[in-house]
Amino acid sequence: QVQLVESGGGLVQPGGSLKLSCAVSGTILSIYTMGWYRQAPGKQREMVAVSMVGGNTHYLDSVKGRFTISRIDAKNTSDLQMNSLKPEDTAVYYCNAEGAYGDEAVLGSWWGQGTQVTVSS
Repeated sequence: QVQLVESGGGLVQPGGSLKLSCAVSGTILSIYTMGWYRQAPGKQREMVAVSMVGGNTHYLDSVKGRFTISRIDAKNTSDLQMNSLKPEDTAVYYCNAEGAYGDEAVLGSWWGQGTQVTVSS
């Protein structure tokens, strides 16, 4: 079984910064992709940033230059550094991991429980 635990959400003023962290635990063998997604009230979940195995990263256009995703494979962790936050960044942020787990290296995808980020003055 694989679990993801996020931390670091909260309330911040516009222009401020927050760092979200995600830790993966359990019988995971290899993590291929780690990503951060968000869902605002009344909207669909959207990809914010993804880190692929090998180092490639992808970002939502509206966060490019403001958010940075990082990962430490040896620790199965990922961070999302968010700078110059805007009210429209307000959402529940979810960590996602895709990889192989268990004795037979089955492919899977897992989600964290989500952490609230609120940008407001």
